[in-house]
Amino acid sequence: MNPIALNRRSFLGGLSLSVGTPALHGLMAAEGSQALPHFPPKAKRVIYLMQSGGPSHVDLFDYKETLKKMEGEELPESILGGLRQTTMTAGQKSKPCLGAAWPGRQRGESGMWVSDLLPHTAEIVDDLCFVRSVHGEQINHAPAMTHMLTGHNLPGRPSIGAWLSYGLGSMAEDLPSFVVMTSQDKEGSCGQQFFDYYWGSGFLPGKYQGVPFRGSGDPVLYLSNPNGVSRAARREMLDGLAEMNHFAHQRYADPAIETRVAQYEMAFQMQASVPELTDFSDEPQSVLEMYGPDVQRKGSYAYNCLMARRLAQRGTRYIQLLHAGWDQHGNLPGQLPIQCKDTDQASAALVKDLKAHGMLEDTLVIWGGEFGRTPFVQGDINNPTAHGRDHHPRAFTVWMAGGGVQPGKIHGSSDEFGFHVAEDPVHVRDLQATLLHLCGIDHERFTYRHQGLDFKLTGVEPARVVNEILS
Repeated sequence: MNPIALNRRSFLGGLSLSVGTPALHGLMAAEGSQALPHFPPKAKRVIYLMQSGGPSHVDLFDYKETLKKMEGEELPESILGGLRQTTMTAGQKSKPCLGAAWPGRQRGESGMWVSDLLPHTAEIVDDLCFVRSVHGEQINHAPAMTHMLTGHNLPGRPSIGAWLSYGLGSMAEDLPSFVVMTSQDKEGSCGQQFFDYYWGSGFLPGKYQGVPFRGSGDPVLYLSNPNGVSRAARREMLDGLAEMNHFAHQRYADPAIETRVAQYEMAFQMQASVPELTDFSDEPQSVLEMYGPDVQRKGSYAYNCLMARRLAQRGTRYIQLLHAGWDQHGNLPGQLPIQCKDTDQASAALVKDLKAHGMLEDTLVIWGGEFGRTPFVQGDINNPTAHGRDHHPRAFTVWMAGGGVQPGKIHGSSDEFGFHVAEDPVHVRDLQATLLHLCGIDHERFTYRHQGLDFKLTGVEPARVVNEILS
């Protein structure tokens, strides 16, 4: 036998002829290069509700009386401090303060201020943990999204879901461990483009990348067999491919061959599991109504939220929803209500639904964007349809629920203008370290060797677990 084949991966490949492709896939899914988790996890799964574009923290969650009192007056230069700004406002001579355009009030026992634009979120504030001191460095969408979802501002690193799939393996035999769904506001007015590296595997094996579920047609491309091809014929073809891949792997010891075998088998399993997953006929009418009128519209945010709960129930470990539409530069008064209406009810319903199913305790839900919006106005403050807010990474709000975080908790604060972090700063890296910790992973010890270096999700800069928000 070729000596190069005498290793663990080739041994598993050789088993394909005796234990069958499904068993091989199970072994490969469970295979991990490190002993994980490092300690008992509080979260078995994660649902990340990524609000792409940058929700306005000063309009939705972080009300500032100073901004309201000084509306129309120049933001003090001592606050701006010559900091880097986007090209959209760097040359704007006047930067007048802009207070929250909609009323809101303190809610629940926690007293968290929430805008009236988010009435459903307001109902569940005591189930949520609000972090009002998140900050980062990236001022443009793609680098900020990439940093938030992969730990680095440049493409090429594994995404959070890929890291978790690699480290913890799969909990389901017939569904991917990492699923991605995207949506956009109904108006299509201010959406951002989604790049596949937001859910990519980077330098990890390809089998750990996210699987996109589409909003129209088959949820996954080529899920249905071609006309005239039966399931039995497909099974026979896959077994033949597995045998050929076995011999190819013996010869070349290429891990990409194993990835192909795993993907073929997963696709075959999904042909049976996905139709049941996407059939909402078994959901009570009360649940459908809770998610809102868009829940039956495939590809909508509400539909994706209910799909997230169903995927979580069936063992998907990491579910990433991306909703585009929060980039309100020029028509904040007209566009922000659209995004809130699209996402508020379904986001709250997901938390309620998980709680009703007894799943919130071990499911971590995260809601937030790649940054917030500027406390000063972009454009003409006197023209409601021609002003908005620019990107703002120096202080913004993210909320979390379940999975080991304290409910009804408010952590951190921004200054009186909502511009800088005032207390208890939480960097993007700290959020990532905390997410891994809740899943039972020490972010310092969880590494992957690539090109002679030990890479980790949180990178080389300091990062800490935000213990203050843990239950």
